[in-house]
Amino acid sequence: VAPAGAMTNPVPMFPLGSVVLPGSFLPLHVFEHRYRRLVADCLAGDRCFGITLISRGIEVGGGDDRTSVGVLARIEEAVEFDDGRWAIGALALDRIRVRRWLIDDPYPLAEIERWEDLPVWSPEDGQLRRVAELLTEVSTMAVALDEPHRPLPERLPEDPSALTHVLVACSPLGETDRFDLLGAESPQARLSQLEQRLGDQRVLYGARIAMGTG
Repeated sequence: VAPAGAMTNPVPMFPLGSVVLPGSFLPLHVFEHRYRRLVADCLAGDRCFGITLISRGIEVGGGDDRTSVGVLARIEEAVEFDDGRWAIGALALDRIRVRRWLIDDPYPLAEIERWEDLPVWSPEDGQLRRVAELLTEVSTMAVALDEPHRPLPERLPEDPSALTHVLVACSPLGETDRFDLLGAESPQARLSQLEQRLGDQRVLYGARIAMGTG
C-alpha cells in the first residue's frame, strides 16, 4: 500500500451495505465466488482491501452504486470452509478516497489514496464530556428500543482522529449520519457534527419511546 495521500496500484474492493469506521474490527462471511477470490488474493499479498458503502443496490450479485469514501482494511483472521466459503476478521485501518473505479475483473478494483484528517483539534471546554454523556444516553435509549448498538471500549484512543472515529463507531446512528461523519474534514469537525447528530437522535428516540413505537 502506498504512503499517505499517494495513488496506489489497483486495490481489491469490498463494497458493503454499512459504513465501516477506522479502528473497527469487521467479521465477514464471504460466500460469493468473486469475493472468495478476493480473499485468496489478499492473503497471498499484503492482506489489504478497500471497503466502501453501497449507496444503492445490494451486496450480492453486482450492479450496485458505490460511494468514493471508505476505509482500507487488513485481514487479521481467515478460515476457509470445505465448500470454499471464508470467515474472515478484518481491521479497518485508514480512511481512503477512491480516485477511479476499474472494471470488476474478477472482483471490484479501484485506484485509491489515503485521506488523512486535517490536524484541527480544539474542543470547547466540556465538549468531550457532553458528547460522552449524550452517547451514553442515546445508547441507553437504543437498548430500550431494541436498536443495535456497540459499547465504548474501556480505554479510548488519545489520538483525536482515532478517538472521534471510535465515538462514531459506537454511536447508534443511521448509515447516512455515519457516512457523513466518516467524511468530516477534521477530528474537531467530526466531534462537533457528532454532538449535533446525537442530539437529533435523542429527540427521535425520545419521541418513539413516548409514543410506545419501539
